[in-house]
Amino acid sequence: MREPEKEEHHEALHLLGCPEVPVQTSIALYLMYLLRERGIRSTVAGTKAARSLVDLADPERHYVSGIMDLDEYIGMLAEGRLDYGHSFVYIHNDAGVSYAATVSALTKGQAYAIVFGSHAEERAAEITFKCRVIAAKVTHNPMPLKIKIEKALEEELHGLR
Repeated sequence: MREPEKEEHHEALHLLGCPEVPVQTSIALYLMYLLRERGIRSTVAGTKAARSLVDLADPERHYVSGIMDLDEYIGMLAEGRLDYGHSFVYIHNDAGVSYAATVSALTKGQAYAIVFGSHAEERAAEITFKCRVIAAKVTHNPMPLKIKIEKALEEELHGLR
């Protein structure tokens, strides 16, 4: 088991809920690509369906260094057995907001809320806890969210290479 303090800034967690909105998997893999280019390894914690989509899209693990069950990860985080320097929670419904609040409260790293879907503005407005919010009202076309993610990474991670 990895120690939380060893994760520092070179590992990221991507928490993926139910993949109802088409952009979730592609935007997550694209963000993992951007992070890999900065020397940051990515692990996915997700529902069974979300894990299956990521596993199918990246079978040789070019972008994903590990995959685990979402609830298993939350338990390990709550127990202090696992933490990441960067935690990206992908949100398109109320459950995503709850997971982001949990991660934000428990992580020693930086929490990010990647908010998308037809109700992105409403979900983003529900985030009143400490978390960097990146939101766009997208369901099929990931480009507006892609641009916002690139800008946020440039601002937040510019020193990491």
